[in-house]
Amino acid sequence: MPEVLANQVCPVCNKNTLELREDEQDIPFFGKTYLFSMSCSECKFHQSDVEAAEQKEPATYTIEVNSEEDMKIRIVKSSQATVKIPHVVTITPGPGSDGYVSNIEGILTRVKDQIQAAKDNEEEDDEAKKKAKNLLKKLNRVIWGQEKLTITIEDPSGNSAIISDKAIVKKPK
Repeated sequence: MPEVLANQVCPVCNKNTLELREDEQDIPFFGKTYLFSMSCSECKFHQSDVEAAEQKEPATYTIEVNSEEDMKIRIVKSSQATVKIPHVVTITPGPGSDGYVSNIEGILTRVKDQIQAAKDNEEEDDEAKKKAKNLLKKLNRVIWGQEKLTITIEDPSGNSAIISDKAIVKKPK
């Protein structure tokens, strides 16, 4: 059962509407994992992270996504990880960076949502909107298994993973 603390003070709106949640999961081929989150029902502030129960070494995971079946591959991403999708986006860690457990499709959907928001931004010029439209088309083709794409996750904390036999793992020597 997740441990939940309700009615905490939100660091953004200072109201007692923050919920703190800690959950423990055993993720196959990754191990015992802790999931932490903070969510405010008032201002919608949200932050989450993932931490392995065991100390892990820094690692880089790379996978070539080339089929619709690959969308189901499990991803564990800590808040300290950098996600690189060449020619599309690099997601760098920072104070607002979230950790999560998802799959390839979930990561691509997050990226698509950010690109769509940029495309819909009134302040963007026509060239930027055209580039965003083309990236959205590319990501849809990848999701449908019609185009290849490489995803790399670099994590100095070792709390991230791409859980697949197709993934290439590099760890320091």
